[in-house]
Amino acid sequence: MQLFIGNKNYSSWSLRAWYLMSKFDVEFSETQLVLDTPDFYNELKNIFAVQKVPALIDGDLQVWDSLAICEYINDAYLSGAAWPKYITQRAKARALSAEMHSGFMALRNEMPMNIRATRKVEPSSEALKDIARIDEIFAQQQDVFPNEWFFGDFSIADAMYVPIVLRLKTYQITLSPEAQQYCDFVMRCPVLQTWITQALTETDIVECDEAGKDV
Repeated sequence: MQLFIGNKNYSSWSLRAWYLMSKFDVEFSETQLVLDTPDFYNELKNIFAVQKVPALIDGDLQVWDSLAICEYINDAYLSGAAWPKYITQRAKARALSAEMHSGFMALRNEMPMNIRATRKVEPSSEALKDIARIDEIFAQQQDVFPNEWFFGDFSIADAMYVPIVLRLKTYQITLSPEAQQYCDFVMRCPVLQTWITQALTETDIVECDEAGKDV
């Protein structure tokens, strides 16, 4: 099984799929491509109709889109363990994942993932609304599962929000104590620290993802 990803410093969608697979010890080989370069598109155009990462090859199957990859891995390799056990929690986890997948556009556009950096930005009113909603989600889940993942055990929902945790750190966003507690918990994860350590060794610059002013 082969997973195509982008730069670990910048590629938030790649992180989501990689993190889930790594967290559950699913065996895969990793092909890393430099974002926003001719080689990136040339490599992918001969394999996938959609030239984006992450993208997965498993035998004759091709899967693209991070959430679709997570769902496939859950069904094919994890016997459903990547969603919460109880139906009500599972429904909420899916709703949160879908909200992340299609929402928070202002936050994502104004504060791209950039692990190497420590920056300051002036968020727009729409980005502030996104941050407030993120804070609400983190705090609500910490109220039920303090110092744990969203639903106690790690799930796809956590994988979907991990890049947001990294963005909030990069841009020095102040959160409620409960929301910050979740971020601190996530940052202590050894699997995430592996990704971060590798991201910090990268030297490629993707200009469109270099937002804000250095702190």
